[in-house]
Amino acid sequence: MTAATTRALLPPVWHALPRRAFAAAAAVGLLLAGIPRMRSGPPDPYLGLYALRTTALVLALGLAFLLDDPARHITSTVPARRPLRVALRVALVAPWAALCWTAAVLLVPEEARPPVGALTLEAAATAALALAAAALTVRRTQVTEPGTAVSAWLLATAATAFLLLPTRWTLFVTPDDPHWSASHDRWALLLAVAAAAGARACAEPLRARLRLGPF
Repeated sequence: MTAATTRALLPPVWHALPRRAFAAAAAVGLLLAGIPRMRSGPPDPYLGLYALRTTALVLALGLAFLLDDPARHITSTVPARRPLRVALRVALVAPWAALCWTAAVLLVPEEARPPVGALTLEAAATAALALAAAALTVRRTQVTEPGTAVSAWLLATAATAFLLLPTRWTLFVTPDDPHWSASHDRWALLLAVAAAAGARACAEPLRARLRLGPF
């Protein structure tokens, strides 16, 4: 039953994906990642670092629109529960996100490229935070298109973290900073918390289950 339901859901879920938001995020993100290559003079590692960090943020802003669904209040009554519908959206968009990030990394000249594993962890945590915020918004509100509000919140959160966090707690350090390793321990913790919160938010609300009855 689950396999048949999944196959039946794939075409409508694919067509419902917010492709314009993804395309815009990919275009802007790759343009930003290409800036170090377009710059004349010797490669600048700091420019490569912040180009990739900005690209990660832009791609996460695109993912913030993943759960936009104008027909949300209609599809909530279909036999497939929300975790399956969300999982399908994530599975369909994950290859796009991985491809965009790989292209962004390769666009940065090797001499200016920061540690790829650490930056990929930052990108994954930022994306997970965007998806978790979208899932929480869908769970807690009746909004059908949370992407705009979530992307604004993500931008504000990133700016606040960059400007106001004390040095020993900051997430945005450079590879030559002694806090580099500790900052990525915090990125890993942020990724785990965001993933857990997002998974929990995808569960059907108890009130909805009670309202719909046991069937």
